[in-house]
Amino acid sequence: MSLHFFSDQCVPSEIADILKQHHRVTLLREVLPIRSPDPTVIAKAQELGAVLLSLNGDFSDIVAYPPAAFGGIIAIQLHNHPEVIPSIMKRLLDFCSSNPEQEFFRGKLVIVEPHRIRIRQ
Repeated sequence: MSLHFFSDQCVPSEIADILKQHHRVTLLREVLPIRSPDPTVIAKAQELGAVLLSLNGDFSDIVAYPPAAFGGIIAIQLHNHPEVIPSIMKRLLDFCSSNPEQEFFRGKLVIVEPHRIRIRQ
């Protein structure tokens, strides 16, 4: 069973394309206007039953977006260094292989960096 991700507009196509090789990915532009506000974006992820995938640091704010209220948020930390995408994607794909159930991500903020993954609940 593959995971379902909802890719925010800020996520580079390279990341979405790599994920699509292994999982189901819905792109924001397929279902919403590209300038949709954050509350609309996360509501659409909830409606789709998908884990939100974003580079937008706002979704890492656990006060504004408490993980327990959502079906999962993955925050990718590129910090304007696209050269780290291969290492981030290897780490993320390995993590998803180890946690293949959609339910695992419910109530969690997963922060993916080139050298580690952190989980906040």
